[in-house]
Amino acid sequence: MLPRPLAFTVAALTSLISTVALGGQDQSPALPDAVIDLRNPAGSSRVSARWQYTDAHVIPIEHHAPGSDLKPTGPAVETNDIHPRINTPDFDAAAWRDIAPGDLESRRTNGRLAFGWYRLDFTIPGKVGNLQAAGSSIILEVVVDDYAEVWVNGRLSPVLGQAGGPLVQGWNSPNRVTITRDAKPGEHVQVAIFASNGPLSEPPPNYVWIRSATLDFYKPGRAPFNNPVLVPTTIVRNSPALDSIIAPGTQAEMLADGFSFVEGPVWIPAAADNRYGGGGSGGYLLFSDPNRNVIHRYGAADNSVSIFRTKSGYSGIGGENIGEYHQPGSNGLALDPQGRLSICEHGNRRVTRLEPNGTITVLADRFESKRLNSPNDLVYRSDGALFFTDPPFGLPKAFEDARKELSFSGVFCLSNGVLRAVSKDLAAPNGLAFSPDEKHLYVDNWEVTRKVILRYDVAPDGQLSNATLFADMTSTTGEICLDGLKVDRSGNVLVSGPGGIWIYSAAGAHLGTVTLPELPANFAFGDADGGTLYMTARTGLYRMRMAGAGK
Repeated sequence: MLPRPLAFTVAALTSLISTVALGGQDQSPALPDAVIDLRNPAGSSRVSARWQYTDAHVIPIEHHAPGSDLKPTGPAVETNDIHPRINTPDFDAAAWRDIAPGDLESRRTNGRLAFGWYRLDFTIPGKVGNLQAAGSSIILEVVVDDYAEVWVNGRLSPVLGQAGGPLVQGWNSPNRVTITRDAKPGEHVQVAIFASNGPLSEPPPNYVWIRSATLDFYKPGRAPFNNPVLVPTTIVRNSPALDSIIAPGTQAEMLADGFSFVEGPVWIPAAADNRYGGGGSGGYLLFSDPNRNVIHRYGAADNSVSIFRTKSGYSGIGGENIGEYHQPGSNGLALDPQGRLSICEHGNRRVTRLEPNGTITVLADRFESKRLNSPNDLVYRSDGALFFTDPPFGLPKAFEDARKELSFSGVFCLSNGVLRAVSKDLAAPNGLAFSPDEKHLYVDNWEVTRKVILRYDVAPDGQLSNATLFADMTSTTGEICLDGLKVDRSGNVLVSGPGGIWIYSAAGAHLGTVTLPELPANFAFGDADGGTLYMTARTGLYRMRMAGAGK
């Protein structure tokens, strides 16, 4: 956590809009290498395209009202559904009518609140003009009057915050959907496009039709995706032992750019990725942007970035003016043993849990009737005990803020519903992490005159004792004090310090330092094996493959 604002330039804002708000896929991409117009008979014939259409209708069905669990477990009720629904026998048995490619502009439905299905079947060709299609990326771009959702081979995988792609992009806006990133000639593709008149709240008198439909082909490496980019990576090796953690020659990748300041990453594993609308992506990363008051989602499968949660750390609780805050948003993120997301909310001055049904549970907001400062980072013990740090960096004037109610910046433990202050040793406790056996807790300090990591013994009830000095970087000059802290499965300690990521052995030996183009504020182990280090820096998101470490 950096306790000062960072410049948010026009260039950064432009990049953020194109990279984040549009789901990580450039909506104004570079020209493709080849294009097939699917409204043109000659173009459609190149891919053996077949267009079909059938009306869709709203039909009454029986359902259940929300029960106490907020799921459809309450009394029986009547509601509505769409018929036919894709991936049902009724869909294939519907009254499909063949459409000539040149007839896609014909108006369909009866107007007003109206819906319809278009179906497109095509085969990937061996060649498009001078382009060999094998290995290329193919993007379907379709503009439907007025709204569209696009299924590819019976699949639509929405994720929270997604705009466009397979979901509604906007009124008469282009949906750009990736068909493949590795084209195989002869492969058959089926696309289903659900079309709707709009606006839905004021149905227009006109009808559904397709304004544009193309297949854009890109040579390998040219597709307009947010592709990872290798970046200069300096690794100072103080000990040969570092080779077993980071292999010689390792370089980091930049995954996304254009943020204001990003923090608090946590990996959501495949086993839990649908809990919050993951779309079956096989795992993804969540990370905070405290300055912009949002949580972002990075999908490793398609290298996409979207906004997972807005108003992530400040929602107007207390009526304060958000314009006073430099970092009102969320900071640290963590999963509890049940896989539920917990959030350090700066502006709201509390720790919360986001339930899978979207509701918020407040875990801690006061200690001895006084409001917390601004919870910064957090970690769970395997038995569910929650530990978090609480410096005042989220308050507009930090330590000098009149709204600060606690006289100290503590490390807290929430266990069995009881909140305890388990350490008051540090003026600005920041990152924290457990040793692999959970017998020790490491806590670092954001303080110019005391850049230290303390190691505590941890009792079963969460009490900390025997504080020992694990590392001292006070004499090291640099841009920051100490920030994010993680421990890998071998017990090595990684901390964001002056100049980069400092790596220590469990015995406290400084094994080396990793320096990227930007200084990482925090990091998390991710991917299926936990062997990738994801790093949130100033304006960018990075990752680096570890040799044998992970969490």
